[in-house]
Amino acid sequence: MPLQVLVVEDDDRIRAVLRLALEDEGYEVHEAPDSETALAHVHRAMPDLMIVDLMLGEIDGYTCIREVRRFSDIPIVVVSARSDTHDIVAGLEAGADDYVTKPFQIKEITARLRALRRRLRTGAEAAEPDVVLDSDPRRSLVLSRSRGAVRLDGSDLHLTVTEFRLLSELAQVPGRVLSRQALLASVWEHGFYGDERIVDVHIRRLRTKVERDPSHPRLIVTVRGLGYRVDPI
Repeated sequence: MPLQVLVVEDDDRIRAVLRLALEDEGYEVHEAPDSETALAHVHRAMPDLMIVDLMLGEIDGYTCIREVRRFSDIPIVVVSARSDTHDIVAGLEAGADDYVTKPFQIKEITARLRALRRRLRTGAEAAEPDVVLDSDPRRSLVLSRSRGAVRLDGSDLHLTVTEFRLLSELAQVPGRVLSRQALLASVWEHGFYGDERIVDVHIRRLRTKVERDPSHPRLIVTVRGLGYRVDPI
């Protein structure tokens, strides 16, 4: 059964181009010209992937992504003409997994989607023992790569596929510093997105979910000038 992609874009021409290209890649494509239509579709029939523009009228793409993130970790790629640093960071902070600026090459979009699909498979296929990240009995935190999940006090945490992959990469080598470039290469497949800011933004989001006190992180530690490491607590 083909994977379903929801394209949220108010430009009819761009939607048509994306539809044809994605259908050639074997996807089942659904379209939404605005956030209202997109959210209604997601609630009715959850797609496997989303492509979202940011400038969508009354309810912009940022809001659309945040609403989806309230109940789903579906992989989301932003495709937008906004290329300013603030806009890119804001899109990632809203919950997007990746960000592509317009004008874009179709092969770049399809490559990003293929990378996200590989990330989805990684956790489910890994047969590795669980990793205890926080042993405090009041808030035990356990990474289970075999289940593709992180459990906090016995309940699954709501992590996006990118957040899970990022934590998994760091947890594989506890106490060892991984550079931003190394994380780009292993999580985002460096070459599709070469901007280190994407790592920093996702680290900040991840900390809000896994740290005891996100403002004073102890689990995911920043090593100035080098990168990040995981220190199980």
